Amino acid sequence: MNLSRKWLGEFVTVDASDHDFAEAMTLSGSKVETTENLGAEISNVMVGKVLSMARHENSDHMWVCQIDVGEAEPVQIVTGAWNVHVGDLVPVARHKSTLPGGVKIEKGKLRGVVSNGMLCGLSELGLEERDFPYAAITPAALLNDYHPLDADKPSIPADIQAGHKVFGPVICAKVQACETQPDGSFRVSLDLGEGTADTTTACPNLHEADLVAYNTKSGSICTLEDLHAQQAEFPHCIPDGIFILREECKPGDDIKGIIGLDDSVVEFEITPNRPDCLSVIGLAREVAATYGAPLRLHTPVVKGGGPGNLIELLDVETPDPDLCPRYTARMVRNVKIGPSPKWMRERLRAMGVRPINNIVDITNYVMLEYGQPMHAFDYRYVKGGKIIVRRASEGEELTTLDGQVRKLNANHLVIADEHRAVGLAGIMGGENSEIVSDTVDVVFESANFDGTCIRKGALALGMRTEASAKFEKGLDPMKTLPAVDRACELVELLGAGEVLDGVIDILNYVPHPRVLPLEPDKINALLGTEISGEEMVSILKKLDFGVEDGMVTVPSWRGDVEAMADLAEEVARFHGYNNIPTTLMRGQTTRGGYSPEQELERSLGQTCRSLGYDEIITYSFISPTYYDKIRWAPDDPRRASMRICNPLGEDTSIMRTTILPSMLEILTRNYNYRNKSARLYELGRVYFQREDGMADEPKVLSLGAYGGGMDFYTLKGAVDSLLSSIRAEHVTYEAVSDNPSYHPGRCARVLVDGREVGVLGQIHPLTARNYGVDAELYCAELSFPALFAAKGADPQYVPLPKFPAVTRDIAVVCDEAVTVGALEDSIRRGAKGLLKEVTLFDIYRGKGVDEGKKSVAFSLVLRADDRSLTAEEADADVAAILKALETELGAVLR
Repeated sequence: MNLSRKWLGEFVTVDASDHDFAEAMTLSGSKVETTENLGAEISNVMVGKVLSMARHENSDHMWVCQIDVGEAEPVQIVTGAWNVHVGDLVPVARHKSTLPGGVKIEKGKLRGVVSNGMLCGLSELGLEERDFPYAAITPAALLNDYHPLDADKPSIPADIQAGHKVFGPVICAKVQACETQPDGSFRVSLDLGEGTADTTTACPNLHEADLVAYNTKSGSICTLEDLHAQQAEFPHCIPDGIFILREECKPGDDIKGIIGLDDSVVEFEITPNRPDCLSVIGLAREVAATYGAPLRLHTPVVKGGGPGNLIELLDVETPDPDLCPRYTARMVRNVKIGPSPKWMRERLRAMGVRPINNIVDITNYVMLEYGQPMHAFDYRYVKGGKIIVRRASEGEELTTLDGQVRKLNANHLVIADEHRAVGLAGIMGGENSEIVSDTVDVVFESANFDGTCIRKGALALGMRTEASAKFEKGLDPMKTLPAVDRACELVELLGAGEVLDGVIDILNYVPHPRVLPLEPDKINALLGTEISGEEMVSILKKLDFGVEDGMVTVPSWRGDVEAMADLAEEVARFHGYNNIPTTLMRGQTTRGGYSPEQELERSLGQTCRSLGYDEIITYSFISPTYYDKIRWAPDDPRRASMRICNPLGEDTSIMRTTILPSMLEILTRNYNYRNKSARLYELGRVYFQREDGMADEPKVLSLGAYGGGMDFYTLKGAVDSLLSSIRAEHVTYEAVSDNPSYHPGRCARVLVDGREVGVLGQIHPLTARNYGVDAELYCAELSFPALFAAKGADPQYVPLPKFPAVTRDIAVVCDEAVTVGALEDSIRRGAKGLLKEVTLFDIYRGKGVDEGKKSVAFSLVLRADDRSLTAEEADADVAAILKALETELGAVLR
């Protein structure tokens, strides 16, 4: 947001340099980005008065001028401009002056004649015709400047004289005298050859002895357009020249004050929560509070009384009240379109807005002053005399003021009449209701629109305007009426039209002022200060907060103030952040740590890494085809996955119910990269939908490997190590042959205390083939909740045994189908409390063992903690073990 300090001075008086002003505002919370002196590049340029002019002896188009610059002696300046006359006030760039763009002017000679500077046009001063419309030049066609494009066939004789015919009623005339009139026009006396004539013209490029084209029928001097001539045929008759000043000034005055460049512009960085500061008045309120200076606000006064009443001429409907909290309109008749006054043009230009015409400039001026965007409609284009603020129809088209055809949808809000849209609400007006030179009646719209709707609408069309940037931040609906009254007041002030009585003001919400308790103790506790309650009240009142009986009424434009912390921020920034003492942190702190679940996750990860497995992280969303690749049946209930509402694509459209496909994808990628072996693990989530529609998200520990000597027993050993690291007891494995993803002869279910923890084994060759892998892949899937439930107690210190152990080896013959695990479980159940360790050391099939049988040998370690065992005690324990083996499994001592 740019702020003109001259404009700011209308509301609050601050005597501070730009640097000090920027520092003070930044410290009070209104961050200043840059400051710019508008006339910083202009120096030693002043107002001069042309005292005399003489033609340059070595040039047919240059003049040698004597200029009064407020000093004892005039200065001599040579110029090639033809629009200068004796008595004119002009900008003079003296010797060693500077102009915008880094241009330096020094004295020199032009064709042998000394020139002590330069006369300036608008462009040399960094200005344009919109800044000073009266500086526009309409040149007359000077016949002595004629240079035909076709030298063989000139349309005007080179030796033409006064009285010679040019064409039709147009003849050649010679200027005898040219006098400037008070209104800026010129009174010209002409020699017509056989007579004389006097006429008035706006063409400024006329001097004594010039030959001009004169229309005897209309009694006027012809322009290039009148002769249908090209600019190239009259090279010096150009619509550009020296800036002839019509301002109140005198020779020697600094030109910067005359043309409005004696101003500084401060650029503020306004945060989205402070749309009230996107206005001169909003920033003036901050400045007044910062400096403790009185704020001078103006209440618009509209006389009205124009022909008719707005209520009889216009009707407004808002069928979507949630999108238009407030709509206010007034009307002006008999509008006179023209340039705005100099003071308004200067303020607009300083704020970065180009002047257009008085009506458009008024809407821009009010938007900058109040922060309330406005729009002006040509009333004749509002068919049926009705304005409807509605959603656009799907596919509806509107040509906006920038000439672009916009295709709209139902998410756009438009201003329409009974037949079509005439503007995009809060973004840009329509070309079909634009203010033009023949506009007579104007409707001023000052409305408040839903910020989210405006932001989405502008984003969808790729057009972000000054108005939409303000609306999308959420403006104060209470500003619409003062803003439209201010616009009408300016219309009357500028004499730009007649304001009608009557105001249309549709309020689609009930304003409720926010009231908060003022709690000085809490504010001081939050800030770490000891600010008195009286100072807090003073600060809040300076910001126009109402404070009474310990309650604070928040003004309507401060929608960002919602709680005690917001009041504390207001107090802090105007008390001064630099005045808040630096103190050590006070209060209680808590000691951080890991939850039991997190501790187990870290422990399992460390164990996996110690076993040589590298961690991977995969996406939780997968493709439905992954279930086909792991060979799940079409009716497998595990396929019931939660679908993603806005998937990136079909390949990532569902949430996985198994982690196996993700592991196989990474193993396959490593295999395709020709990695000879891989050992990977992941602790990831799977997702199941509950009956209430919510999701269960249990974690699964997955292991995957191939190559490097990997087989079923190596993977089983890794799982054993994991279970041992969490001190799980009574771990058993059961063969599984019905899992379609795994090899039917190399797959096992993992059990702890009889409860299933997971599954491990070799991936089915057909599944591996689905992934394009011809190597053996091994995977394990272990439920993290089950692992957490199986976690044993933390280890306790136990002293080394004091008494020796007794070792016994046994070999039993059993059926081939009996597993080693079953034998170990039976041995532990048969022992009578002395058994400490069971170790398998041999399995034998062959001579001496019947067909369908096998011999399994174990080493048993027996020990008592309080005494040395006798041979009889050890033998009794072994006998009990053998009896249990025979009874439970039919295994007999070999």
